[in-house]
Amino acid sequence: MSEFTWSNSLGLEATFHSAMLRVYRTARDECGYSATRFLQATRKHGGVIYAKRLLAMPGTSEGFKRLTEMRRLDIAMESVILQPVFRPLFTEEELVIAQRRLDEARASYNQ
Repeated sequence: MSEFTWSNSLGLEATFHSAMLRVYRTARDECGYSATRFLQATRKHGGVIYAKRLLAMPGTSEGFKRLTEMRRLDIAMESVILQPVFRPLFTEEELVIAQRRLDEARASYNQ
């Protein structure tokens, strides 16, 4: 796969890419969780492509599990995807997956 470059991204995709990088920085700075593989894959593939890959995986990523344990789903990739501004980048199925993951994780808070 070729590396993500700014020349092959446009407006909203570039903004989403920046938001994915912010997910990494916020998790590191506020939670002490350094999701190095997340950062590397986001940089390599671009935020949208990597987010779509994570959504296509069965189950949830290790990073999502860690953020669930820390009760910081507000900074999870799935929360970013569901922001109204970014919804057009994703299919309805992908949006449903993101919402379901968040709902299931939040339900586990009370167990």
